[in-house]
Amino acid sequence: MKRALTPGTFDPITSGHLDVIARASQLVDEVVVAVADSQKKGPLFTLEERVELVRQATAHLPNVRVEPFKGLLVDFAKELDATVVVKGLRAITDFEYEFQMTAMNYQLSPQLETLFIMSPPQYMYLSSSIVREISKMGGDIQQFVPPCVYEALKKKYANLQ
Repeated sequence: MKRALTPGTFDPITSGHLDVIARASQLVDEVVVAVADSQKKGPLFTLEERVELVRQATAHLPNVRVEPFKGLLVDFAKELDATVVVKGLRAITDFEYEFQMTAMNYQLSPQLETLFIMSPPQYMYLSSSIVREISKMGGDIQQFVPPCVYEALKKKYANLQ
């Protein structure tokens, strides 16, 4: 069985993330969406909230499951017997960062491959931080996120004001 990891903070999951996950699910037997703890990033949503939002957003994809993780991605991949990491690329800045991470992961675990999926034009500008900022300022984000995230962001920012 070919198992892939699609890691990220997913704070929150966007339509761009979903595109990468759905496309990856067509290439392997199982995709594990690995939701990183990422406390250093100061996420808006807790790890538990992010895992639940990703589960709701990917419920329509039968070969996708969602798991939280802390620590090194290569260790988590080994624990799950995953052989590939799937990452989305939006722009050249993504490539530079992901290239560095891939090189380091290769040094730590040479048998773990990395597959990059290019974002389609409608998602190349989309990021979780942009979605959070627009939402915080009262902008309409419905076209950028799944419905569960739209509702969660409305609630989150209503509670913060």
